[in-house]
Parts: sequence; structure tokens; C-alpha cells
Amino acid sequence: MTDDNMDLRSLLEKTADTDFLREMIGFSAQRLMELEVENLTGAPHGARLPGERLTQRNGYRERDWETRCGTVELRIPKLRKGSYFPSFLEPRRMSEKALTAVIQEAYIQGVSTRSVDDLVQAMGMSGISKSQVSRLCAEIDDKVKTFLTRPLEGEWPYLWLDATYVKVRQAGRIVSVAVIIAVAVNKDGRREILGMDIGPSEAEPFWTEFLRKLARRGLRGVKLVISDAHEGLKAAIEKVLHATWQRCRVHFMRNLLAHAGRQGRGVASAFVATAFAQEDWASARTQWRKVAAQLRPKLPKLAAFMDEAEHDVLAYMTFPAAHRAKLHSTNTLERLNGEVKRRTDVVGIFPNEAAIERLVGAILLEQNDEWAVQRARYMTLETIAPLSHTPMVGLPSLAS
Repeated sequence: MTDDNMDLRSLLEKTADTDFLREMIGFSAQRLMELEVENLTGAPHGARLPGERLTQRNGYRERDWETRCGTVELRIPKLRKGSYFPSFLEPRRMSEKALTAVIQEAYIQGVSTRSVDDLVQAMGMSGISKSQVSRLCAEIDDKVKTFLTRPLEGEWPYLWLDATYVKVRQAGRIVSVAVIIAVAVNKDGRREILGMDIGPSEAEPFWTEFLRKLARRGLRGVKLVISDAHEGLKAAIEKVLHATWQRCRVHFMRNLLAHAGRQGRGVASAFVATAFAQEDWASARTQWRKVAAQLRPKLPKLAAFMDEAEHDVLAYMTFPAAHRAKLHSTNTLERLNGEVKRRTDVVGIFPNEAAIERLVGAILLEQNDEWAVQRARYMTLETIAPLSHTPMVGLPSLAS
């Protein structure tokens, strides 16, 4: 302990103010590692305690630790039996690694924005090299590619599709590209992210090819597809999946109320909501038409809009009542897209499309893993079983 106090006093006396905090972090980290290894070996460093020692040390390995105060050089102790990893160096989550990789890639290529430059300095990522970035990117890209190209087994009764937009640099220009994402529920009632793709726009050929990729990987048994009313997407769904289409109710209401004017929005919204409150499709359709007839004299455009959208907006009412709250909109994907936008906004402008796939793919992989370990199913087995072509096997009842 006396030696430790002398080392700390010497550090305080010799270190310049600008480097003081970084040196303190390094000193504290080294002492913490020594204490942790001491617990693993059963004896202090250099002590001769044959009866108490559990294993021997085996030198050190060097590692740079990037902190907000700059790069800290660590000497991590090695053991002859077993392994040791410092508790304060928990492996970063994959999405955080991907974000770091994208920021570094943009930085070293000289295509980053001022916000990225500031973030690099705030994160203390000094001395970035292309080889370091390449290694980090390769590690993430392999896992993301495996996830996005995995076989899709079983049936997937419900499928949600949506897109968000990010900026990327292409041929010296900054352009906006679409990032499309697919989420589905399988016959076990579990929710999974099926895939993503990047394209110049949400045109029909792009959506068609994306859905065909999913089909080639094994997507089948789709009964209902929920999405926004994009003509290209609607045509692709009809061409590839031959499934019922549900127009997102939230997006529909926004478009509908644009025809009501400021003063009429509250009344129109309340009237249309009475159709959604019905218990079955027949009752909802009857109420829908009744509301349209009531609004037609004063709001003819709104009534015509309701006539046109009736079948697509009420499609979810033909499915089990227990599922309808999750089927009438793309809210499941909207929340996921919100997280994607929050992370991608940190980057601002991506250096290339590979960087987009790396970061967004890592975010989707993490979210999929979180859904996989949730105890509660997104939909219960009892309510989703009737939608499957494969009969549910029940356990025999116990004899009394």
C-alpha cells in the first residue's frame, strides 16, 4: 500500500494538467486489474504461497483503451490456466461497435460532417488507422450478413413492411436512399426481423426483388401484409405474396383528416373511430358506410376517400380479434424505425451503402435477439394456431 501511495504521489507531481485525468484513469484501471487477478490466482503478485495459489500469471498483453480523455495504454495480465478479461472492459454491444466503425470509416475517408468530427474527438478516438477500421468492419459484417441471409423456416402469417430514409455519399454527391425493413410473426407467435435492403427509392421493382429474396429464403404462409399505401409496394405484394393487404390505419387517418379542414378534424375522427370499434368485419363495414354517408354532404372529398379505402383499411377485421390491435398499423415497425433513425442521425452522412447495412443490420440483429429471449410471445399459440396450415399438436390430458 505504501508503494501504491508513492506511485500515486509521483503521478500527481509529474503529470501535466492536460493529461492528468487520462493518467489517473490508466493508473486506476491497472490497479483494478491487479486486484481482480489477485482474486483469481489466490495470491498477490510475486508472493510465494504454494498452498494458496490457484494458478500462475503468464505475462501481459497490451491493449489500447479508447476513453473520452484519450487513448489509455493497458497491460492486461494473462494466466497460465483459464482466462482473464477486465470487468470494466465489457465487450461493447454490436450496434455500438457498428456505430464506431461507421464513424471511423467516414472520418478516415474525409467524408464526415462536422458533427462526426466533433464526435470522434469527444470519444477520444485518436490515431485511427484503416487497418483497425477494416478489422472491426469485417467482424461485424460477417455476423450481419449471416443474420440477414439466414433461412426462414415455417409459416409467417403476418408481415409488416416499412421504409426509412438516410443520406449517403455517392460519386461525390449526397443522396437519400430508402432502407426497407421486414418484420413478421411466425406460427409460434414469435416476432422476428426477416431482412432489410437499401435502394434508391420505394419503386415497385425494388420492393418486388426484396420480397422475392425473402421468398427464396423460405418466406411462406403469409396471410396479411401491413404497410403504408405505397403503390409500388402494393403491386409487389400482389405479385409475389398473393396475400391480403392491410393499409396502415395511422397513416390513413392522417391522410383522411387532411380533407376535413381544421374545424372538422375532431368530428370526422370521432365518427370514423366508431367503425373501428365494431366487433366484426360486417358490422365495421356497415358503420363505415353509414359514417361516409353522414359526412358526404359537407365533406364530399373525405367521403370519397373513405369509399376508396374501405376494403384496405378494414382488412384486419377479418382476422382474430385478439390480434387486431397489432394488425391495424405499422406501429411495430415505426418504433423500430425510430431507433434506426436515432442511431443513423448520429452519423448524418454515410460514406457508402455498406456502412448503412453494417449499422442498421447490427441494430436489427440486436433487436431480434432481444425479442427472441422475451418470455411472453407477441401472439399466443392458441390464437395464432388457426392461421397455420400445420395443425397444432396438443398434449394428452392427465388421467385423474
